Amino acid sequence: VQLQASGGGLVQTGDSLRLSCAASARTFSNYVVGWFRQAPGKERMFVAAVGWTGGNTYYADSVKGRFTISRDNAKNTVYLQMNSLKPEDTAVYYCAADRIVVVTNTNPSAYDYWGQGTQVTVSS
Repeated sequence: VQLQASGGGLVQTGDSLRLSCAASARTFSNYVVGWFRQAPGKERMFVAAVGWTGGNTYYADSVKGRFTISRDNAKNTVYLQMNSLKPEDTAVYYCAADRIVVVTNTNPSAYDYWGQGTQVTVSS
């Protein structure tokens, strides 16, 4: 499956952004999709994940209550709505997919397929 992340940009503290992850697979609804982020000089970190139907989600503590992950299987797309953005949210955001990972698995190596990343910069 091929993934295409988009929607990043430069915003100010407190602003919102919505990232999109478009997938090529016909069986996209069979994949768990996660969002990860990587700041310069740091490891890639888990942000959020959504299960096959969208009813099962999991978030990193750092974004809980501010970010919402959702999916539209008819459009083969997963979204990450990011509200109340902070400078520490600045990173390259990646979407990833896997057929057998569970949403609570925060390890990037558990995901087989990755998009190219989209830059999010939050200025103070």
